[in-house]
Amino acid sequence: MRKNKLKQMFKDGKPVINGWLQIPSAFSAEVMAHQGWDSCTIDMQHGVIDYSNALSMLQSISSTEVTPLARVNWNEPGQIMKILDAGCYGIICPMVSNRKEAENFVKACLYPPKGYRSFGPIRGLLYGGSDYAKHADYEILKLAMIETKEALEKLDEILDTPNLDGIYIGPADLSLALGEEPGFDKPENTKAYKEIKRILEASKKRNLFAGIHNGSVEYAKKMISIGFNLVTVGSDQRFMSAGAKAAIESIKGVKKGQESKGY
Repeated sequence: MRKNKLKQMFKDGKPVINGWLQIPSAFSAEVMAHQGWDSCTIDMQHGVIDYSNALSMLQSISSTEVTPLARVNWNEPGQIMKILDAGCYGIICPMVSNRKEAENFVKACLYPPKGYRSFGPIRGLLYGGSDYAKHADYEILKLAMIETKEALEKLDEILDTPNLDGIYIGPADLSLALGEEPGFDKPENTKAYKEIKRILEASKKRNLFAGIHNGSVEYAKKMISIGFNLVTVGSDQRFMSAGAKAAIESIKGVKKGQESKGY
């Protein structure tokens, strides 16, 4: 089976630079994948992407050495299994709030006896190889998003879930859970930043993968410096809008308002 290079990078202590895809286009996914990212995540939660879009996007990413990941829209076994069967090599699962939800997520990614993933890796065999079923349990990356009030209270039990590879922090929902304004690149004097540090330290103590979503390159570099293994910077639609905005402002000499703080 094709190796998941992100797991090897983790072992080697190399940070993973992750691209984020929200536009439902095989071509834009292909363009993004050719820019040198270590991985690209198809956002099926807040992007405008459905399964048929995701399938063609995975095929486009496969034209490069970039590792394909997906953020599903919920902790729902059917969706998790279907996107894995399409050749996705890692799942970011949102709103994991306790041990039971973490176990359900992990088991949906694993074949029996470790989990209850149904066998039928139709495109996974093409992308991963003919021995996919023998090695998929190990190669597939399983990241639970820590972003709810309950998850913060039950962090240790979530992180101790067997076969969970790590966590991914969504600072916007995390901020909301703490009564702060949603957004990325949280200042050090915020409750969200303190919780980000606590989640990171708890993950590193267990030798788990730790990822975080960032709004800027500078903040992503900072997160790498404090120990995060995976950093996401912006997204395809943000890069497109920022580039267009900068060009128009330069030509017209008129500065537009600040962009929203969403994904």
